[in-house]
Amino acid sequence: MNKKAVVLLSGGLDSATTLAIANAQEYICFALTFNYGQRHSIEIEAAKKIAQSFNVTEHKILDVDLTQIGGSALTDQKINVPDAPSDGIPDTYVPARNTIFLSFALAYAETIQAYEIYLGVNSIDYSGYPDCRPEYIKSFTQTANLATKASVEGQNFIIQTPLMYMNKPQIIQAGLELGVDYSLTISCYQPDMNGLACGICDSCRLRKIGFEQGGIPDPTLYL
Repeated sequence: MNKKAVVLLSGGLDSATTLAIANAQEYICFALTFNYGQRHSIEIEAAKKIAQSFNVTEHKILDVDLTQIGGSALTDQKINVPDAPSDGIPDTYVPARNTIFLSFALAYAETIQAYEIYLGVNSIDYSGYPDCRPEYIKSFTQTANLATKASVEGQNFIIQTPLMYMNKPQIIQAGLELGVDYSLTISCYQPDMNGLACGICDSCRLRKIGFEQGGIPDPTLYL
């Protein structure tokens, strides 16, 4: 049917699984990765490997320098990555990140006439980021279908979030069944220059728990 989809691909576990799901649903996949000044920029190399492993039609890497804004431990070197779970929204929250990323994805999708955008957000095993909630996705979808030429001319966009209500073990199991090589992925917020994960940040914690609870060997290389 020549269905096209734009898949936001960070290089992490969730986005790799999301790409695998879109691929299994027989979409022609166009991957989109952002170099936004994140301290864990080595994830971009992981995204390249994941995109190649699924033979995506095109993989774009966009430069969007969010260090000019800061406000997050991921984009401001003066803010430390927390090494313990937070009671509220953690310092690794990047202000408006998913809104920024989805806006670029929407522009890309409209240009190539791909009317579905896949995003690996999750509201079960996640760090409490407000732009990962289903209410937010619903709101952005409404915006997308008000603000584009395609929607005015009768073609609506759909934001697909296949992981939204899955826990980490379920996500990992789904990915394994679809051929995801999790050794290619990087979830850590502060890996070293060789890509070794810290093992203590919130993202590492959620990843480790996912493999442990699922009884699945963790291929991650930790410091």
